[in-house]
Amino acid sequence: MFGRREGDHAGTNPAGRNPAGGTGEALRLDSVSKVYGAGGNRVNALDGVSLSLPTGSFTAVMGPSGSGKSTLLQCAAGLDRPTGGRVFVDGAELAGENEAALTRFRRQRIGFVFQQFNLMPTLTVMQNVTLPLKLAGRKADKDKARAVLERVGLGDRLRHLPSELSGGQQQRVAIARALVTEPKVLFGDEPTGALDTRSAREVLALLQEAVHAYGRTVVMVTHDPVAASCAGAVLFLADGRLVGQLVAPTAEAVAERMTHLADEVERQRATAGV
Repeated sequence: MFGRREGDHAGTNPAGRNPAGGTGEALRLDSVSKVYGAGGNRVNALDGVSLSLPTGSFTAVMGPSGSGKSTLLQCAAGLDRPTGGRVFVDGAELAGENEAALTRFRRQRIGFVFQQFNLMPTLTVMQNVTLPLKLAGRKADKDKARAVLERVGLGDRLRHLPSELSGGQQQRVAIARALVTEPKVLFGDEPTGALDTRSAREVLALLQEAVHAYGRTVVMVTHDPVAASCAGAVLFLADGRLVGQLVAPTAEAVAERMTHLADEVERQRATAGV
């Protein structure tokens, strides 16, 4: 069994403090499971995960390879359907009879920032940022988009194509694109994984600002202890289960916890003959 260690807190609110001072629950998972395959090929990618994150919090999710962190993100963000359990975003259950209904739900409440920037290469910075609004059938408010782009330091790049920007600038466009829809929860899947150290710092600062200035809730999967230390709390997964959390993390504490967790997973798998 994985026991709690110093810095862990019991309860259903593993994100701890709410740095933006907001109230309410932004994201809740109730006994969420995800199974792939069947019979001898059955894999429990998520095994009854429950958690609650308050509005205006910044949470990092970490774990060894195969721990289920990417599956957790995909199920929480509505990119994949859980096998069991329920997901709530801003108090509304993430559910739909078909993919079109799920897409509408995501467009109304959820933002995404991925490791690969996923910008449309033939569209300008402004066109990329306003595209989600158009897809959702909403007015493409260029004044608001321009204000967000200025906030992320790209006010002078509105007519540039993605190919004319650095990797860090492209990721800032992706963040602006996510923020312009005013999502309740912003999910990041290794958002600094393809960036150099300086650009990564800038992107992490923007995610922190999304929490403090915009009151957004950020959930970020990462393998980098330095990136995780920018969050208000870190959740640790192993073999599809939530096994601990660290509030007000430092890079050193996160790295130590990950080393311990990887060793423990290896021991348990060796004992089980995996």
